[in-house]
Amino acid sequence: MSEEIIYNVEDSIATITLNRPDKRNALNDALVNSLKEALREADKSNGVRAIVIKGAGTDFCSGADLSSLQKIAESSIIENLEDAQGLMELFALIRKARAPVVAAVHGRALAGGAGLATACDIVLAAKSARFGYPEVKIGFVPAMVMAILRRNVSEKRAFELVTRGAEIDAQEAERIGVVNKVFDDEKFEEEVNLYVSSFKKISLSAVSLTKRLLYQMDGMNFDAALNAGVDVNTIARMTEDCQNGIAKFLKK
Repeated sequence: MSEEIIYNVEDSIATITLNRPDKRNALNDALVNSLKEALREADKSNGVRAIVIKGAGTDFCSGADLSSLQKIAESSIIENLEDAQGLMELFALIRKARAPVVAAVHGRALAGGAGLATACDIVLAAKSARFGYPEVKIGFVPAMVMAILRRNVSEKRAFELVTRGAEIDAQEAERIGVVNKVFDDEKFEEEVNLYVSSFKKISLSAVSLTKRLLYQMDGMNFDAALNAGVDVNTIARMTEDCQNGIAKFLKK
């Protein structure tokens, strides 16, 4: 991992900090690649119960940096395709990680930064945080992010967010379903730690199976979703955590 990312694990919680505060944690190739590497590292560890992504400095992430935008303007269609696929891989890694991936958003989360937060399983925001998908203002499209945003909010809300490009505050983001919880700025870090610590007490195998099934059900009809549930229910019964949990419950 490069200096663009700070990665550490403490008490079963992996924290990935975007570390370009002077650039408002703008995304570039090195940061995206290091972020993917950190996610893979966290996912390999059976001791990690949750993964937190946050930003150093005053903002969570302001989107692509100027050098990345310049690269887009100068690249061929094949080069741009490969670049877009790299970002797609990041979003897929977040979805496929066994542990919950939590975005802790303070300051601004704009464009690719809003996309990164939206891609996480849970979004926690400081009251002063702001979110926006302003890509259309420069003729760009938040294309891959829409695959996630459309699943988080209503169709009309998604349309409004990605076509007007306006910023919304944390309270509005919570109201429409982009954000799970909003905390006061003064206690934000404390509240995030308290919220995430709840995953320490929950079975990782159960959470992992639940996460996989929840996202797998996207696009399934009712019968297919029920059948997928049968398969996961059966697998869960055979896990060590479930066997131990049942034994402990029966001893009460």
